[in-house]
Amino acid sequence: MSRDSAASAPGRPGARPERPAGRRTAGSGWERLMEGGLLQGGVQGSPVLRLVMRWVRRPLLPVMRLWRRNIQLKIVVTTLLMSLGVVLLLGFVVIGQVRNGLLDAKVKASQSQAVGGFTVAGQKADSAVSASGGDDNSGTGTSPVQNVSGWMSDLVESLSSGGQGAFDVVTLSTTAVDSSDNRGLGPRASGDVDPSQSVPEDLRRRVGSGMGVAQSYTRIVYTDSDRDPQPALIIGKQINDPNGHPYQLYYLFPLTQEEKSLSLVKGTLATAGLFVVVLLGAIAWLVVRQVVTPVRMAAGIAERLSAGRLQERMKVTGEDDIARLGEAFNKMAQNLQLKIQQLEDLSRMQRRFVSDVSHELRTPLTTVRMAADVIHEARVDFDPVTSRSAELLADQLDRFESLLADLLEISRFDAGAAALEAEPIDLREVVRRVVSGAEPLAERKGTQIRIVGDQQPVVAEADARRVERVLRNLVVNAVEHGEGKDVVVKLAAAGGAVAIAVRDYGVGLKPGEATRVFSRFWRADPARARTTGGTGLGLSIALEDARLHGGWLQAWGEPGGGSQFRLTLPRTADEPLRGSPIPLEPMDSRRNRGLNEAGQSQGGSGKLATVPAQSTGERASIAPRMAAVTPTADPTALPGNGARVVPRPTGAVRHREDSTQDPSRGDGPHE
Repeated sequence: MSRDSAASAPGRPGARPERPAGRRTAGSGWERLMEGGLLQGGVQGSPVLRLVMRWVRRPLLPVMRLWRRNIQLKIVVTTLLMSLGVVLLLGFVVIGQVRNGLLDAKVKASQSQAVGGFTVAGQKADSAVSASGGDDNSGTGTSPVQNVSGWMSDLVESLSSGGQGAFDVVTLSTTAVDSSDNRGLGPRASGDVDPSQSVPEDLRRRVGSGMGVAQSYTRIVYTDSDRDPQPALIIGKQINDPNGHPYQLYYLFPLTQEEKSLSLVKGTLATAGLFVVVLLGAIAWLVVRQVVTPVRMAAGIAERLSAGRLQERMKVTGEDDIARLGEAFNKMAQNLQLKIQQLEDLSRMQRRFVSDVSHELRTPLTTVRMAADVIHEARVDFDPVTSRSAELLADQLDRFESLLADLLEISRFDAGAAALEAEPIDLREVVRRVVSGAEPLAERKGTQIRIVGDQQPVVAEADARRVERVLRNLVVNAVEHGEGKDVVVKLAAAGGAVAIAVRDYGVGLKPGEATRVFSRFWRADPARARTTGGTGLGLSIALEDARLHGGWLQAWGEPGGGSQFRLTLPRTADEPLRGSPIPLEPMDSRRNRGLNEAGQSQGGSGKLATVPAQSTGERASIAPRMAAVTPTADPTALPGNGARVVPRPTGAVRHREDSTQDPSRGDGPHE
């Protein structure tokens, strides 16, 4: 199609014929449906079509699910379809060969019979002429024309008498004879054949043109209404009657016997093909079952192994490949059980060791603390070196006591003995207590702590002591690493979640450190001695406290641009978290500022955009979502670690799996 014709075609962009203003063509609605709906993907926007598609898909969903999950069904159905295709192809070839063979034999026999009949008809015409005296002026007074009608009937009866149902004979007069004085010669037929409907017009024209013998396929129609039409081969030729006028002689050979033979072959092939397809399907099912059954057994045992039932083993029979696979699987399960048992014993010993050492150290530590207090109070009477040693001793004992308390808390989390005392609290009061306690440290560092979002109550069911410990750790860390810059504590609530974010503008976090900062005793610079900061367990304990609430504790940071830690808690005890009202990456990050400036330079459209993945592997939304939007899925407590979340227990400590969503999606409600 040329470019011009394509442009002017209906339903395509380009030049269109002028239409009267204010009138709508009859096909305009259908064109809009096709252009804006079906052809351009508008089906999804049409409620009716979407309802129809849903109605069609609903019964197919179980079948599709079974097809995806059952490999045996896939193989058997594929085998059946391929076998059916092969049988159909073979059947078409065989039926074609049989049909051609039967028709070829029938055509040859019919042609031989018809040629003989045409010869006999010619001989009879010559005999009739000889018997009548040769010509009209012989002196006998008798003309052959007067006996043509009876002669034609005798000819049809004579020729058809040798058929005995194998063929029928039909004679038809030509147009020239019908228009002459001999128009009284009508069609003749044997066996109640209707000549006008049984002889095709096309064949009559070919025979009338004098081309010799012509043949065609037709259906014999009988004058007797009780007899059904039947397929036949018709062969005709134009011959002269005794009067010298041409007429058409046809032989009709019924193909009933050949049709029965072909139907018998078709039925036999269909029965054999169906039997072969079913047999191949049964064979495929049996063969696949021998392979799939051990695989299913292995899958079931693997699921039970993953559920903790390490004593499960496969039943192995024989010495084939499947048996060797089962033996290898059992050896793997045995080694896995042994290794896990060893790791559990080692972990149990380590937890017991930490707990025992922590408890055993409390008594001597108490004694040492009493002696150190006495020495520290009398340091004014010592020389400067001894006095300084007394001060260092007191400071390190304080540090030792904090470390011992943290180790005891960690051991309780590891043993699953941590209990949550949740009650409705206003988190603003907890934040204010934490900020008030951190103000002396902030004054020494030259830092100002600001609280944002405390105009409205932020109420949640939580353990005030644990939440305060988490926030104290975050705020103190922000002040110590803030390099004298402001620290912002932000509160927000949306849907079923509340969040508290602590933002500093200090050294920040390098790429990858946001997921490692919650590890026990982890340090950004391992070569540097720990002379400042806490025990190295504060963020680990804070993370466990957040998990105990069924909440999330996440970190974001950029080198030189500060960091932000976000604590997200559910409002009620049994409500799962689906989002956070505060984005993990703050609005004043370098990248967000760059994106905002780029948006303003391009026209200031003001549209919200989703920030792409950062170097730390996290994503954030430029603007926080509206509080009226119901939050959806959100990340795990610790980005990228697949950590578990421990919900608030009611009487006994309970555990449940945390959300498995990507931690990079924790910047507000999203799907």
